[in-house]
Amino acid sequence: KQRIEIKTEPFERLESIFLNNKFNLDWNCLFVLPLWLKTWWDTFGDNHDPEILAGYRQGKLIGLAPLRIQEKTARFIGGENVCDYQDMIVASNHHLEFFKAILTHLEKKGIRSLQLRTLRPDSISLTQLPNLAKQMGYAVVYDQVAYSYEIILPSTWESYLQMLAGKQRHEIRRKLRRLNETGEIRFRVIKRPDEISENMDTFFSMFKASRTDKSEFLTDQMVSFFLLLAQRMAQRGFLRMSFLDIDQVPAAGVMCFDYNDTIFLYNNGYNPQFSNLSPGFLSKVYSIRNSIDQGKLRYDLLKGDEGYKKRLGSTPVPLYHLKIDLEG
Repeated sequence: KQRIEIKTEPFERLESIFLNNKFNLDWNCLFVLPLWLKTWWDTFGDNHDPEILAGYRQGKLIGLAPLRIQEKTARFIGGENVCDYQDMIVASNHHLEFFKAILTHLEKKGIRSLQLRTLRPDSISLTQLPNLAKQMGYAVVYDQVAYSYEIILPSTWESYLQMLAGKQRHEIRRKLRRLNETGEIRFRVIKRPDEISENMDTFFSMFKASRTDKSEFLTDQMVSFFLLLAQRMAQRGFLRMSFLDIDQVPAAGVMCFDYNDTIFLYNNGYNPQFSNLSPGFLSKVYSIRNSIDQGKLRYDLLKGDEGYKKRLGSTPVPLYHLKIDLEG
């Protein structure tokens, strides 16, 4: 007899579970925080049905699977273009029983396929689910699809520079020196929700001006997603917006999230009139330095193979898609 009861939960309940520490769930993935999922849903959720599944054992919540259903396929709530990687939210020591109950529940509901993308190698969905699903007789496929990049931060700026290859270290020092010779340089970090809303237009204009593909990516729908996300995450204290100013003119901006001792570099842009000074690259250097000063443990540059990530000394982390065929 199955001891785990599966219920569907509304978004509001997800938020109150997150805010209540007594549940002991591992909310270790930024891109499945309730605010993030709700913002995605409010912007892009039109033709999907939310299926936020909660597993209860003797009345105690042991796990959450934030899914959406479309034509008999279950996927994470969220999209790969704005959620770099995702995961299930489960209390430790309950992974297998929760996953087993979820797979059984989805199959009973007539769901034919569970497609989870994108997963880090250390996500519980990738370390626990594939073997369990195979044992239950389901066909399982997973492929590496991309890389994310991260820096494990040392405790001082000088140690960070020493971690880099000589050529990278030399490049950073030389560019910083040249920048500081051009005028008054200021790197400011903004956290207050009202200040962040005042600066969003400046940020968007630099984001669009810095690369054509970014300009095309920033559709009206995407702008409303970013605005809503920034507003909600700032109110919760998770957003860090930074600007690198040259003689009081914003030359570059970075939009980061601060969660679980990690800084996530989510979006960035620069003002092309300063491009000879590499403001885009240097704003990230300043952001890393600021994160070290704040005692953060990790700097996550997220998905995408841009060259600057290697020049900042980051390590690639493979990302996977997992597909479980529930038709047996």
